[in-house]
Amino acid sequence: MLELGTKVLLSYLLGSVNGSLFLGSILGGPDIRTVGSGNAGGTNALRARGKWFALGVMLIDVGKGYVAAGLLPGLDLGLGAPGIAAHWLPLACGAASVVGHCYPVWFDFTGGKGAATAVGALGALAPGLLLPALAAWLLVATTTGFVGLSTMAAAVVLPLFVLLAGQPGGPALLVFLVLLAAFIIYTHRGNVARMLRRQENRMTSLMLLRRPR
Repeated sequence: MLELGTKVLLSYLLGSVNGSLFLGSILGGPDIRTVGSGNAGGTNALRARGKWFALGVMLIDVGKGYVAAGLLPGLDLGLGAPGIAAHWLPLACGAASVVGHCYPVWFDFTGGKGAATAVGALGALAPGLLLPALAAWLLVATTTGFVGLSTMAAAVVLPLFVLLAGQPGGPALLVFLVLLAAFIIYTHRGNVARMLRRQENRMTSLMLLRRPR
């Protein structure tokens, strides 16, 4: 159990290295949480600081999810057996990194919404799921322009895809995906509220069919 706890804690701490806040502390400029939508994620980084800053943010946020789920579980820390089945440990570490991104200990527990770090974790856990997730994201983004709605749709599609099409990983992966979808919806609850009030910003540049001005 000590091995499990240590690796999950390390995954959380790694996830807490929020890309936009980390780069902002190095490069200077305003705290990303005080500009734009106030969210410390890739979309707000793009809107507030530009594409190169956002690219750096995405590399960090995706990369830490991949390292947490794909590399940390296999490290020999010399602390004995993890105490759970081997296929659960990468899932636990991936989940911890996503939680760390959203509630980073290094940044007053105020971070992003978890999507980029979840993508990195999925890239390590089940890379075959990235394609249906991307397809769902693009379908919703290009028809509505709502990035948050697109992200929630992609998260919800994944457990449904596993149920209908089957995917190596068994029940453990399905439980992880269901919990991940619920968590992503929770972190995007502000987007849902703004959409209901018709106050959510659209990224019209993503839309294939735009209303004429």
